[in-house]
Amino acid sequence: MAKIIDEKIQRQLNKKMTFFLKYFPARIRNVGEDAVEARNLVWAFKDNREDAYEKVAQMTASHLREEYGEDLSDLALVVVPASSPEKNEGRYKAFCNRVSELTGICNGFPYIQVLNERLNWHDNRRNKKELGAQYLDFDVSWLFGRKVVVMDDIVTTGTSYALLANKLEEFGAKVLGGMFLARTHYRYGK
Repeated sequence: MAKIIDEKIQRQLNKKMTFFLKYFPARIRNVGEDAVEARNLVWAFKDNREDAYEKVAQMTASHLREEYGEDLSDLALVVVPASSPEKNEGRYKAFCNRVSELTGICNGFPYIQVLNERLNWHDNRRNKKELGAQYLDFDVSWLFGRKVVVMDDIVTTGTSYALLANKLEEFGAKVLGGMFLARTHYRYGK
């Protein structure tokens, strides 16, 4: 039976989505050094290691300039929030500040607050629509009329990106697309 995807989610998935690295989960063992290096960078970024966030900020800034030109001050960078206030702040606050410093893009981090902890998307696949219902607070007046690029650490199906993008558009933002540190892959081939 074919998987049916909500029209609103599909609309977001049809937008430009870019990823920097191929991510192979740890259970995929027969991978090369390049895949191990990418996996380690993803883990270091998720663990809030300073060397990783600087490297990812540089990658992100380079992509933003290439994709949208040098003058990024009319755009805003918004991240798909982590599963708890502590993880979100640790992973994204300094990162978003640094990308803003490097590019001039508006830092959207302060305008979406994580109120309480939620289950990770991958730990609760069946109830994704309910997961985000009460755990985020949006500054609706800041979002209204703003052009936004959404960033997340890893994209597998794109659902968490699409759900956030839809919510931002409900508040009057225009989501241009998504970018991701890594995209999940399961078959290794150089």
